[in-house]
Amino acid sequence: MARLPRIDVPGVPEHVIARGVDRQPCFFDDSDYLTYLEHLRAAATKAAVAIHAFVLMTNHIHLLATGVLPRSISVMMQAVGRRYVRHVNQTYRRTGTLFEGRFRASLVQSERYLLTCMRYIELNPVRAGMASNPADYRWSSFRSNAGLENNGWLQPHPEYLRLGVGGNVHAAYRELFKTSIDTDDIRAIRLHINKDCVLGSERFQTEIAVMLGRRAHVAPLGRPRTRNRRCWRET
Repeated sequence: MARLPRIDVPGVPEHVIARGVDRQPCFFDDSDYLTYLEHLRAAATKAAVAIHAFVLMTNHIHLLATGVLPRSISVMMQAVGRRYVRHVNQTYRRTGTLFEGRFRASLVQSERYLLTCMRYIELNPVRAGMASNPADYRWSSFRSNAGLENNGWLQPHPEYLRLGVGGNVHAAYRELFKTSIDTDDIRAIRLHINKDCVLGSERFQTEIAVMLGRRAHVAPLGRPRTRNRRCWRET
């Protein structure tokens, strides 16, 4: 059955997940994390993608990014995937693929979900029990977004920068982490990324659906009457 193209709108941020095959590790040494980040930086620059947040977990990757051109993010992910898999195969004398199918992606409504999505991404190591504080985990964007270091290539989103109006953006961002993410928001983020649909208000989802001429929100449970009555997940 033919799959619909990804929901991709230049200028709208996307939450992206790439997982290891069968949830197996895709990073084995500190040098692997460093190599992936270098390839990501280069690929993002070439594909005209702004990276706002990231976390590299042992067996999967989360990104929050905005593409300038149609398919910018797909081009970036394909480039970094090819280069990184080649690195791993050469380093560890292995063959074959490393990542599970194609990456998943969800458009994110900036004013409603962007900062929540950033927190969700950077708190992954805490939820996984790998760190007690996001600042303690080396392979995420938290320390840069919180003003504890500067990685030199993250590009802040305007919604993030608005935290600094009348104050310090880094202090305001750190303050967000003093409260837990609402469980409904966590559920919504996971549901929409797993379905490759649009995370946002009904109005925002409808605007994207009209723009692209296709469904953009998660279909209700039950078998759809026609193929176009649900958001098909591309694999």
